[in-house]
Amino acid sequence: MRTRFLLVAAAAVLVSSVGMSARAQETAPGQTKHVLVLTMDGSHAIDLQNYVNSHPHSNLAALYRHAIFYNDASTPWPSDSFPAEMAIITGGTPYSTGVWYEISYSRKLSPPGSHCATRGTEIALDESIDYDPNALNGGGGIDPAKLTLNPDKGCTPVYPHDLLRVNTIFDVLKAKGLYTAWIDKQIGDEMDQGPTGHAIDDFLKIELHHAHAAHSLPGIFHFDDLRTEALLHEIDGRDHTGAHKEPVPNIMGLTYQAISVGEKLKAGYGWTNGTGTKSPALLSAFDHTDMEIGRVLAELRKNGLYDSTTVIVTAKHGQMPIDINKLVKVDPSVMVNAVNGVQQGLVADSTGDDIYMFWLKDHSKTAAAVTALEAIQKQAHIRRIFSGTALNLLYRNPATDPRTPDIIVEPSLGVIYTKPSNPTIAEHGGFSYEDTHVPIMISNVAWRPRHVRAPVHTMQLAPTIVKLLGADPNQLQAVRIEGTEVLPDVPGFGVH
Repeated sequence: MRTRFLLVAAAAVLVSSVGMSARAQETAPGQTKHVLVLTMDGSHAIDLQNYVNSHPHSNLAALYRHAIFYNDASTPWPSDSFPAEMAIITGGTPYSTGVWYEISYSRKLSPPGSHCATRGTEIALDESIDYDPNALNGGGGIDPAKLTLNPDKGCTPVYPHDLLRVNTIFDVLKAKGLYTAWIDKQIGDEMDQGPTGHAIDDFLKIELHHAHAAHSLPGIFHFDDLRTEALLHEIDGRDHTGAHKEPVPNIMGLTYQAISVGEKLKAGYGWTNGTGTKSPALLSAFDHTDMEIGRVLAELRKNGLYDSTTVIVTAKHGQMPIDINKLVKVDPSVMVNAVNGVQQGLVADSTGDDIYMFWLKDHSKTAAAVTALEAIQKQAHIRRIFSGTALNLLYRNPATDPRTPDIIVEPSLGVIYTKPSNPTIAEHGGFSYEDTHVPIMISNVAWRPRHVRAPVHTMQLAPTIVKLLGADPNQLQAVRIEGTEVLPDVPGFGVH
């Protein structure tokens, strides 16, 4: 009996030691000195999995063969680009970041050009704040005359980075002495710089809306190509222009846009059925993005950086509906008119795509406004309404926080709040599974491939990136506020 026990114990030790040895072998050759984040905005986990299955010789499939693939990854609510981007680089939701949408509202700030005579204003982060939205560089960047004003700070302009309430991965890594770089899609992404306004050493932001780049596949392909060229310069040890010698960034990233355009631009794009079969337009967008990723990987290899770089492939948001038969377009004015019917001019501001948010001039009218919306829920295709306790369980109380909306309307799956004449066939920003279920694939040449089935969140990328590069995730303020954990099963992080 004792002999049998000793044999079992010895076998257990052997299995354990083999497992530990395998994990050590997995991490040792690939000690991460660089992290590259590639977002393929609009893509879902199923889109990426289908693509690598059907394209086994693709660059994405090459990454997949050494990757941890998280089957059940989600973005924050709302899934608009701005709060979703902040999730990836801060580890937080609007609860901690204070960032709600490309267009939102503040009860505390003042309108542009108002000399701070009044409080309460729309906050724009889109191309409307550029000097010239038709220019690649926004005509020289952000026009301060178009920015909201802060009456509590001498009526000074509020730049996008001033709106962010917590620090970023760039702040933490730069403080550690690492070199930071990022490439984003529009001038308002200046917010990525973090509250200091200068956390990214080499930052390229060019305007997605210049020359109608997002209005055709060739246009968006060219837009992504330009930014890939900038990333190649950085990998080569130069700044994004290629003109000046700089360190190879320890953290670098690029937000690809072709897939999003291939999903939503017009009829005939997107998917051909509810199971996620890609249309020719969407497949060409995936092919082009895969080609661009291949250029990046080749440049890493050429410079001897591939083995020391961990590559993260994800998306800021998904897109819905996948099934075109579910598409319904509803003019949001029907809801705005209903709420203003409670009291003339009650709506201070409203915005959305496949959700719709309301900021009211009088908080005490919230319940009445909800009742008015419930009365038109069939007409407006409303699935559920968040206000009061339901809202406060997710976000800060709008009675005390100047940016939290009073009401959030979630429509039925497939409903987009837009003019019926809008040719778009899909959108993002909402709470639905198709809006939020995105890929997270983390690849390192030294790792064995595996799938993690536990639910995870794109917020967890921020502390994971920081830890991969040897810094303390708890230096991220949103991580401490919201209790965000690193992603599970990453080699070197301990056994999960």
